[in-house]
Amino acid sequence: MSDTRRRVKVYTLNEDRQWDDRGTGHVSSTFVERLKGTSLLVRAESDGSLLLESKISPNTAYQKQQDTLIVWSEADNYDLALSFQEKAGCDEIWEKICQVQGKDPALDITQDPIDESEEERFDDIPETSHLVELPPCELGRLEEIADLVTSVLSSPIRREKLALALMTEGYIKKLLGLFRVCEDLDNREGLHHLYEIVRGVLFLNKAALFEVMFSDDCIMDVVGCLEYDPALVQPKRHREFLTKTAKFKEVIPITDSELRQKIHQTYRVQYIQDIILPTPSVFEENFLSTLTSFIFFNKVEIVSMLQEDEKFLTEVFAQLTDEATEDGKRRELVNFVKEFCAFSQTLQPQNRDAFFKTLANLGILPALEIVMGMDDLQVRAAATDIFSYLVEFSPSMVREFVMQEPQQTDDDVLLINVVIKQMICDSDPELGGAVQLMGLLRTLIDPENMLASTNKTEKTEFLSFFYKYCMHVLTAPLLANTAHDKNSKDHQDGATKMNPVCPDNFQTAQLLALILELLTFCVEHHTYHIKTYIMNKDLLRRVLVLMNSKHTFLALCALRFMRRIIGLKDEYYNRYIIKGNLFEPVINALLDNGTRYNLLNSAIIELFEFIKVEDIKSLIAHIVDNFYKALESIEYVQTFKGLKGRYEQEKDRQSQRLNRYRRDARSLDEDEELWFNDDEDDEEGETVDKSRMEEDFSDSYGKYMEAKKGAANGANSANNNGKSAAIPPSSAVVSVSSSTSSVKTVALPATPVVKTAMVGLVDYPDDEDDEDEEEEEEQSVRKRPRLSS
Repeated sequence: MSDTRRRVKVYTLNEDRQWDDRGTGHVSSTFVERLKGTSLLVRAESDGSLLLESKISPNTAYQKQQDTLIVWSEADNYDLALSFQEKAGCDEIWEKICQVQGKDPALDITQDPIDESEEERFDDIPETSHLVELPPCELGRLEEIADLVTSVLSSPIRREKLALALMTEGYIKKLLGLFRVCEDLDNREGLHHLYEIVRGVLFLNKAALFEVMFSDDCIMDVVGCLEYDPALVQPKRHREFLTKTAKFKEVIPITDSELRQKIHQTYRVQYIQDIILPTPSVFEENFLSTLTSFIFFNKVEIVSMLQEDEKFLTEVFAQLTDEATEDGKRRELVNFVKEFCAFSQTLQPQNRDAFFKTLANLGILPALEIVMGMDDLQVRAAATDIFSYLVEFSPSMVREFVMQEPQQTDDDVLLINVVIKQMICDSDPELGGAVQLMGLLRTLIDPENMLASTNKTEKTEFLSFFYKYCMHVLTAPLLANTAHDKNSKDHQDGATKMNPVCPDNFQTAQLLALILELLTFCVEHHTYHIKTYIMNKDLLRRVLVLMNSKHTFLALCALRFMRRIIGLKDEYYNRYIIKGNLFEPVINALLDNGTRYNLLNSAIIELFEFIKVEDIKSLIAHIVDNFYKALESIEYVQTFKGLKGRYEQEKDRQSQRLNRYRRDARSLDEDEELWFNDDEDDEEGETVDKSRMEEDFSDSYGKYMEAKKGAANGANSANNNGKSAAIPPSSAVVSVSSSTSSVKTVALPATPVVKTAMVGLVDYPDDEDDEDEEEEEEQSVRKRPRLSS
């Protein structure tokens, strides 16, 4: 149906008392056989689907509000509203509803829902008593009027009758005229009665009354009545605030007088609801639902009218980005856009989508890029709020803009880098702005909200862009504060001295903690890109310098970063940690913590417990080889003894596996041996090479199968070579190759090394302290003071 008179939006009221937009379509009133009655049908204008099918019930209370709204309830907690594009369409449907219910279309409500008990209560009342008779509007009758208004609030029927009575003969305007008289006479008693009357009329919750009370010539008198709360010694000065303190600023002149009036009205009504009226009690909660709806639809209308005025918004953005614009003017422009975006939150998803697309087309992001880099703190704060609205609405839109920016030689001009610098340079001691910006950055780099994008390559392209142009800006403070780390050899015996580069400044420590939180998020979600960055920049070593910080929360952030890396169980990371000996600062922090039971102690122990439980062999071997002597004194947990146990089990397993392979090589079936001998005649008489066994251990079973068993010296050679040679104490690094990988295990001088891949086993001497350890385990578990390493 192309008739715009019948074009409507369907709204439902949700549990939070907010209106949800169910779609736009065209309404009709038709007899539906299935429902056995005349019904309201709304079909979507996009695909013709049925948005609403509601039978006009004779007992349902329908309300007409603001000339273009029809509101009703279909169940106890299910409210519906039709918002018409044109008044004529609303009147047409309203007449149809009134016709079905046998009501006068001049009324704004067909009837009030009442429960059975109330119906029974009014059954015996004479018909004439249903008409509420208002006392004459005179000074001497104000107390009587106030009592009447207060008494009807508990009865839906009487509220409706009173509302109808108030609408007749301009009673509201007469009451407000009495207010002016009372104020001139300083009649406090009369003013207190007027407060009760006006407050009660608001609680009648009738849109028709609101239209009168909030009109330009009445609203300030309504506010004046609400100043004289009897509970206050002195009246509040709300009118003075609204007329003198609160100034309406037109950053760009608004030529539409209706729009200007709507903005004034909405601000003042919002002020009445939020500031003047007391917080409603449980009993009064629903009394102001119509007031909330009144404000809601006003805001929707304001946003729509501004959005349709292309000249106005174009001029706003032109002045916002113009270098000649004065700072004060630019501040007002930014605040206007911020308020505009805040109003847009009342829109439903599809309308909000159109709203932000309009802003994007007008150049909101290039404008933000300019104003976020300015020195004015108020401008930057408002720009940050606008940016948060955009990121929360559509991260993909922001990412698309960022990647389309011309690549300048100076990366500082990129929007994301401007945001990062804003975060780094936040002057707030509590870093409130930095925390907000960090959350926005996290949203932008989160792959989870890239998956549903129509652009399937968005994740790869954006992350490549971010790590190339932006990551160095994010990590700059971290690298700068850990630039002169001293070698671990400078810290003898776990000395508890501070590293001179660790930030003692609390604000700097907070900033580094935020950066580490973001980097930890990257480790968890970015895999390849962050792994390459960590390896190239040796980032983990720099982060672990912060384990020396006097700020425990920062040391915990550094530890959390390492824990996330180890939690991935990635051998590339493991080899990097082993090669750099990066457990040393963690173990030093544990030993320096001494006998204190605190979060740092528990977090470090949990890290080693994870390695033990997950049986990460390469890390277990490295820890036991290099640090077990320093850790064996810690007996209040069994974590480190458990690591040693895992280490010994792995050594035994490899030894048994080697022996089994040797036995299998000697006990081949005769048929298999003949087959191999025929195939490999040229190898007869050869001995098995000792070095080949250790280099190609993963293929050793096949190699032994190929060996000739017939020669006695061959068998003897296999037996002799089964004994692993001890590694000379002077060897610092042993490089072991296999058919699949090459792993380098770093060890301290004079310390044996365990191969972590499937390679030949190093033969360790028997532990002479086995019996002593068994006796120690029988002793009561207690925490010992840290022993020097």
